Amino acid sequence: MDALKLISDSSMKKEEVPAFEVGDTVKVHVQIKEGDKSRIQIFEGTVIAKKHGGISETFTVRRVAHGCGIERVFPVHAPAVAKVEVVRHGKVRRAKLYYLRDRVGKAAKVKEQIR
Repeated sequence: MDALKLISDSSMKKEEVPAFEVGDTVKVHVQIKEGDKSRIQIFEGTVIAKKHGGISETFTVRRVAHGCGIERVFPVHAPAVAKVEVVRHGKVRRAKLYYLRDRVGKAAKVKEQIR
């Protein structure tokens, strides 16, 4: 078990992961490879879930584009995730915000937390 822990600790990102919580609006910069070219694509939305921990930690980001809800799950320590920017902090009382899937319009908004 110690060998697995050493391998996972060495492959984790140290300083690049910002402190964001469920309910925050974030911009995720994802590196996309198309053939021999690569580019950065930005996915902005609300963090509705954080799961696991350590090397296998993931977070789910939801946004509504053209009336269609889109959710993407990102591994925190993946090399494809170049950067995560926190746009605003949300005020929520739940660990998972799956109830936002059923809401439409203003009801699907998360209040901003004043810090």
